[in-house]
Amino acid sequence: MTSQLEDRKLDPAVALPAIDETAPREPHRQFALKHEDCFVVSDSYGDIRGTGDGLFRDDTRVLSRFRLFIGGRMPSLLGASLSQDNILFTANLTNLATIGPNGSEALPGVVHIDRTRFIWQDRMFERITFTNYSAREVVLPVRLDFDVDFRDMFEVRGTTRSRRGRAHDALVGAASVIFRYEGLDNVARQSVIAFSFKPDQLHPNHADFLILVARRDSRALYLEVGHSEAVPSSDRFRAAAARARFAMRSKRRQGATVFSSGRVFNDWLTRTRADIALLTTDLETGPYPYAGIPWFSTAFGRDGVISALQMLWLNPELARGVLAYLAHYQSTDTSVFDDAEPGKIMHETRKGEMAVLRELPFGRYYGGVDTTPLYVYLASSYADRTGDEAFVDRMWDSLGAATAWMEEVGARNGEGFVTYNRAADTGLFNQGWKDSSDAVFHADGTIPIGPIALVEVQGYAFAAYQGMAALAARRGDDAKAAHWSALAERIRHAVETHFWMPDRDFYALAIDGEGKQCAVRTSNAGHLLYVGLPSAERAQALASQLLSAHLHSGWGVRTLADDEIPFNPMSYHNGSIWPHDTALCASGLARYHERDSVVKLMSGMFEAAVRFNMRLPELFCGFTRAASDSPVAYPVACLPQAWSAGSAFMMLQACLGIRVDGWKREITVERPRLPIGIDNIVIRHLAIGEAKVDLIFERIGDRVVCYLDHRHEGLVPLVVRS
Repeated sequence: MTSQLEDRKLDPAVALPAIDETAPREPHRQFALKHEDCFVVSDSYGDIRGTGDGLFRDDTRVLSRFRLFIGGRMPSLLGASLSQDNILFTANLTNLATIGPNGSEALPGVVHIDRTRFIWQDRMFERITFTNYSAREVVLPVRLDFDVDFRDMFEVRGTTRSRRGRAHDALVGAASVIFRYEGLDNVARQSVIAFSFKPDQLHPNHADFLILVARRDSRALYLEVGHSEAVPSSDRFRAAAARARFAMRSKRRQGATVFSSGRVFNDWLTRTRADIALLTTDLETGPYPYAGIPWFSTAFGRDGVISALQMLWLNPELARGVLAYLAHYQSTDTSVFDDAEPGKIMHETRKGEMAVLRELPFGRYYGGVDTTPLYVYLASSYADRTGDEAFVDRMWDSLGAATAWMEEVGARNGEGFVTYNRAADTGLFNQGWKDSSDAVFHADGTIPIGPIALVEVQGYAFAAYQGMAALAARRGDDAKAAHWSALAERIRHAVETHFWMPDRDFYALAIDGEGKQCAVRTSNAGHLLYVGLPSAERAQALASQLLSAHLHSGWGVRTLADDEIPFNPMSYHNGSIWPHDTALCASGLARYHERDSVVKLMSGMFEAAVRFNMRLPELFCGFTRAASDSPVAYPVACLPQAWSAGSAFMMLQACLGIRVDGWKREITVERPRLPIGIDNIVIRHLAIGEAKVDLIFERIGDRVVCYLDHRHEGLVPLVVRS
């Protein structure tokens, strides 16, 4: 019997769709390297193909194409990796069948090609080593294609510009090519591609080499891409690599370190710590974790604060650097274009041409409703962790201005809610952490009118007021302490009254400008647990739903329950899984003594990390986990992402139940649990005041015990509650 498909005949009058030559290529894993404000993203071959990848410096792409061909063909990929410290990228390749200029043939797979690359001081260094394993010498026709488009980061992301600056013709030298661009911002930008020896032919967009490699021998080509001319060499490569590794080693040693009995678990923590070090940039105000590569390799307020909160128990210096930077750029003026008001904390900063020309507001943009209360909360948390009164004194005016902004916004509505409504059409439509245009909605999927009060933002405001009250009391200002304490209780009562959905045992996503609930179940409500706002009864109901199959996929907490109308597991914010979001929920569950649930969430995240090559991406799809399944990647997620990396340490702290009290110089451990499969964890060089101690957690039977290394007994009080 003939099937219906076989019976169908193609009508010649019906035109078939054309093949889209611009369609995404078969995805290859991408690799990122970074140093300060320069980063590179390439595929597994080490190639840059001009889509979203490239070499970027100060938000401008200074290398848009860079591809290696052997005999006119792409080499065959054997494997690619990053060094454990995130400094070196290596692609292992081999040749396909190649015909040399004299007609001799190099058989496939006889030449090993090693591409090793790193970034140091605004310059990309690369070494391409050709090793001949055949029985006779080979002559390899090697071509490197390259181009520089000087595109602004936002152009690369898809923003169209009506006009651009002037690109000069490339200057071709003996062994280098210089690209120049004069921007509309009157900044002259330059990118120089230089080789360690003269190509056989050098053109504005490619270099051709005939590389002779004797049998059982190797030959290396060195190249550099930077803003100034240089002569690449083996010595320069080795010296710069040594400096880069030393600088990274210093970053990774900041703060306490964690070691466990699990080899794979240790690999995850090591990679995670290296990612945080990679993204941390040393600014004049101190260390600052840039948000993520490639799209967000800059200082973001919200991301920086949450990353600092995640790492606070291990490395409080990161929080100090974030606070100092954000205080320095706190708004003192009102600007509709920048969404700025006095006291408000910066959301994002950019250095590119479009930001300088104010074609977009992101040069220094303040359109984040949650950054200001989070900033205040981080400051109080840093003070509690360190007891650093001197720093709090220096920050006090800034903290007062930030809190005054919160109060002023709260006075615009009857409940004290901190709300947003973008000031200009060029700004962000939604200004919470879920900032895509469709991330806030009513139960039927319709978009609410502003101003919008997000549920998690009210939680952050509650925690900020509580923190300011505690700091004011320490400073002897009882009147302000009472005032801020009253504001905290007022906002707690308002959230419990207006956000709670009694028919769903959950908190609404938001309250819109008409006072209506956005009555959908989202992960945002889990952030209320993190700050301790809900009553014990409501916290239990909330926890139960966060861990239900509707919100918990098996890998992590979905941003939206799967039975809500707009749910899409492949969306950016409406059903996906964000590791930092799950970590905040986990930390909140720990606060309400749901420690076993925390272990469950951490287990899912660890298993997801293993399948993502030990790196949790910015987000991944929210499909339900099934036996032997792997989590599904989100196609354009940043990797690495600071608050995704930091989520491992926030969840670990939640498991261990550890709190460091800098005022009392005391460590408290409450109801500790160890991750599944881990029998002991050692936290080394945990700073408390001037002391540094080693803290040990060990599984004994069905209990977890905690104690100080014998060398530190009596040095710092340790209080353990089981």
